[in-house]
Amino acid sequence: MKSLFAVLLMLTTPAAFAQSDAQKSFDKLKTLAGSWEGTMTTDPKVPDVDGTPARVTLRVTSMGHVLMHEMVGDGRPDDPITMLYLDDDRLALTHYCDAGNRPRMAGEVSPDGKRVSFQFTDVAGPMEYGHMHGAVFTFVDASRHTEEWTFMMPGGKAVRARVELHRTK
Repeated sequence: MKSLFAVLLMLTTPAAFAQSDAQKSFDKLKTLAGSWEGTMTTDPKVPDVDGTPARVTLRVTSMGHVLMHEMVGDGRPDDPITMLYLDDDRLALTHYCDAGNRPRMAGEVSPDGKRVSFQFTDVAGPMEYGHMHGAVFTFVDASRHTEEWTFMMPGGKAVRARVELHRTK
């Protein structure tokens, strides 16, 4: 009976509820919830995209288990949707791409906690138009952050897009 009591006591101590690095990173990403605006730059330059305004909305949904990211750019007929979430003890991202596929990525936080980088793991759907291959969220302060997105073109050429965003709501 003593051993059962000891196990129950251990399970209810604060150490038993310590957050994983993935949970801490996800909680930090959720602080980005709100509306943001900025200007898109690309490397190499993509004429219809480089220098155009971008609006980003991030919303915590699904009872706090998902951060939904929508990016709207001028002249675009719709917006790609990205879902960020925890997959067991791993920070994950699924991007519902306008190329018609759904790349998945795994996230990792920088040692200083100011950057969360997502690396490609796999993709579902057609690849004929390319796919999103990476994403980096950098926290500047409560009213500014940057996003860097890497799109892999057919044939393996990378196009990088960067948006420096400021909070509007």
